[in-house]
Formats: sequence, C-alpha cells, structure tokens
Amino acid sequence: MLDRRTIFMAALAAVASPASTRHALAQAPVSRITAYAFSFPALAGGDIRLADYAGRPILVVNTASLCGFTPQYAGLQELWTEFQGRGLMILGVPSNDFGGQEPGGTTEIANTAQQHYGVTFPMAAKAAVRGANAHPFYKWAADARPKDVPRWNFHKYLIGRDGYIAEVFPESVEPTDTRIRTAIARALAAS
Repeated sequence: MLDRRTIFMAALAAVASPASTRHALAQAPVSRITAYAFSFPALAGGDIRLADYAGRPILVVNTASLCGFTPQYAGLQELWTEFQGRGLMILGVPSNDFGGQEPGGTTEIANTAQQHYGVTFPMAAKAAVRGANAHPFYKWAADARPKDVPRWNFHKYLIGRDGYIAEVFPESVEPTDTRIRTAIARALAAS
C-alpha cells in the first residue's frame, strides 16, 4: 500500500525529471544575437555601431588595398550611391589576413579607398576576419554560416533587416553583379 509521502515524492520526481526539464527548455524562446550587437572601430576614429543601423540591410565587406579584387571598391561605391538613400548601409573592413595585402596603416588605407576609388561609405579600422583573433562580428558570422567564411579579400555578407545573414557572396562576385543587386533590393523590400 502507498502512503501519501511516497505518492508525493513520485509526483515530484515526475515533474522535475530531466526529460520534462529539457522539454520545458526546448519550448522557451531562444534569444539569438544579431549583427546589430557588434561595433567596429572606425578608420577615421570613433566607433561604427551596427545597432545604429538596426532595421536596415548592411553589406559587410573585408577589403584590402593591394589585392587583385581591390577595384571592387568602385563597385561598392556604386552600390552605395544607388542604394544608400533607400536604406542600405555598406561597411568596408580592411584586413591583412589574406596574402598580407593590407600592410599599411590608416593613412594608406584611406588613400586607397577614398582618394583612389572615391569611397564615401563607412570604413572600419583594420581588423582580423578569421582565426582566433577575428573581430567578434566575423566570429559570429562564421558560427552562423560556417561554410561561408571569408576565403579571401572582398568577401561579402549581406545582413537583412532582421539582423541575420541574408546572403553571402565570395570575392569572385563583383559588387555590381545582378545577384548582389537583386539580394539588396529584396532585403530593402523586406519588412
């Protein structure tokens, strides 16, 4: 015969079982970090806080001054001119991670981007985009899309209005390519 204490303990064990705890946790909403949680030191000083662009698509591109893809700065500027007024943010992130193709400092980077290619979109200070010392944004992106990490300079992440990676384009895809323009237009049209 079962007494009240035995019944109570059995009921308590059933309610507090690991399976029910796991089920309850699985049902709880998960808070995921978005790109808007990150900021970059700006090339010109201060910070570029992605939170300041929350709700807007952002194209984040790792750049380099001495790369065969460096002329893509012109295409990025063209996208900036075309889509900035509609809400697109472009951020150039100089990196020396691939082939040592961004060896210079702030002055040299600014000269290449702004003087030679006429870049007017925001530029971050030089940062690592891969490995243990990668900028936190790039660690987050690698975690979110491990098969789509930068393999060279001018790799492009398009962040949607929701703050998550919407599209990824390798360095071989020119900024003015129809695929990028279409993805930007789709991201801008999303509510």
